[in-house]
Amino acid sequence: MLNKIIATIKDENCCTPTAQPTIGQEQAEAAATLFAALADPTRLGILNLLAESRSEVCVCDITGSFKLGQPTISHHLRILKEAGMVTGDKRGKWVYYSLVAGKAEELRSILAQVLKTEPVGAALSCDKNRRMTEHPPTIAIKSIV
Repeated sequence: MLNKIIATIKDENCCTPTAQPTIGQEQAEAAATLFAALADPTRLGILNLLAESRSEVCVCDITGSFKLGQPTISHHLRILKEAGMVTGDKRGKWVYYSLVAGKAEELRSILAQVLKTEPVGAALSCDKNRRMTEHPPTIAIKSIV
């Protein structure tokens, strides 16, 4: 009896879906990996430091900008490097880091596709009685990155 009820619930949609995803599974997985690398306050701070710099930044200066030890900063830089966000150039015993050209624009593009940052009209959804309801227009996100 319970299986029949569950099957009935699964078969009954509250209403016709109003939208379908526009991002493919592979692109979503790649974006999720990139966003996972950004999902840390220290890594965001490092990216901001590099973005504010007019040239490459020595790892010693990056380490000195945070209240963390060198091994922890190196760990965060490795994650950012593996994600393709930063590049490092070894000079003697020091490594100089900079942002990878075009990566910020790639992030903007991914967010624009995922979030549809263009202004949109009222959204439709189903209420608890399976009636279509209209919600106020959403606010467009102009720029996150």
